[in-house]
Amino acid sequence: MERSASGWINGFIGVVIFAGSLPATRLAVMELDASFVTAARASIAALLGLVLLLALRQPRPVRSDLPGLVLVSLGVVVGFPLLTALALRHASSAHTIVFLGLLPLSTAVFGVLRGGDRPRPAFWVFSLLGSACVVGYAARNGIEASLQADLLMLAAIVVCGLGYAEGGRLARHLGGWQVISWALLLALPVMLPLMVAMRPASFTAVAASAWWALGYVAVFSMLVGFLFWYRGLAQGGIAAVGQLQLLQPFFGLALAALLLHETVSAGMLLVTVAAVICVAGARRFSR
Repeated sequence: MERSASGWINGFIGVVIFAGSLPATRLAVMELDASFVTAARASIAALLGLVLLLALRQPRPVRSDLPGLVLVSLGVVVGFPLLTALALRHASSAHTIVFLGLLPLSTAVFGVLRGGDRPRPAFWVFSLLGSACVVGYAARNGIEASLQADLLMLAAIVVCGLGYAEGGRLARHLGGWQVISWALLLALPVMLPLMVAMRPASFTAVAASAWWALGYVAVFSMLVGFLFWYRGLAQGGIAAVGQLQLLQPFFGLALAALLLHETVSAGMLLVTVAAVICVAGARRFSR
């Protein structure tokens, strides 16, 4: 019981940190190339992770852990950041944030396939209801406006759910921050040269807000948030704690309105409230 409660607390902290990811990415890609933002955030986080691994003298992962770490790297280090950065070229962060309501379902599915979770049937009812609210909103208000952005976000949700579930599984024996640090290092040989190649022609021409936004997604979204998130998934269960992601759109929409002065419609708020109600039901039947 105590371990489960700790998992939910760690997971909640991770979700709060992740909530700033899309608004910050939106700020960054308004001034910087999406590929540069993706490569830079991963490279900076990887170097910080390397310092942690060396300072705390962490043992290398065993050979059997490498396939899982590759999936984590492809899902949350490369795939999700790049796909969301590209989507934010065509849509507002408030619009793309709503798609995050699909992440709990994606994570739960991969939690069953990869993590061995076995939620009760009622869990899937609530999880599907929450996702249906989000998809219904997107079909009514978003697909006609930006089909490209919506397809990119759906792809991002799939690869991110896989990366979350795989990371939660590995964190059970490697540790949360160790998983993301090793996954970041696997991507560094590709991300670092890409960052150099895609760097802006003039650094002084880029607004300070874009650099601050890049710093946030590099340090917090790419590293610190995962320290709490993967630990939470490992302690409380991938499918169960993964439902906390239904709260992420609520925090993200608030940040989008506060920092970017974007309009948050009544429909967006209703979808978010419905998703929050569904996560409460899903949590009850997650085990």
